Amino acid sequence: MESPNHSLPSLFKQLGLSADPVGIDAFIASHSPLKPNLVLADAFFWTPAQAAFLREGIDEDADWAEVVDQLNLMLRKMG
Repeated sequence: MESPNHSLPSLFKQLGLSADPVGIDAFIASHSPLKPNLVLADAFFWTPAQAAFLREGIDEDADWAEVVDQLNLMLRKMG
């Protein structure tokens, strides 16, 4: 069985956010960089449902884990 391969735009859609390249870039620009010791799901800008989805994606190593990791890294980069 093949595991699903999710993209960054599909993650943004799942989170109820703008999933086009401009929307993704704007979200990253306005919410980064995250503090190094802050867990992604604990960031102030997530709704409780978004935070739970992100936490589950990482904690359970779900099929979303890879793209959640990608988002995490993108939000930690400066400039």
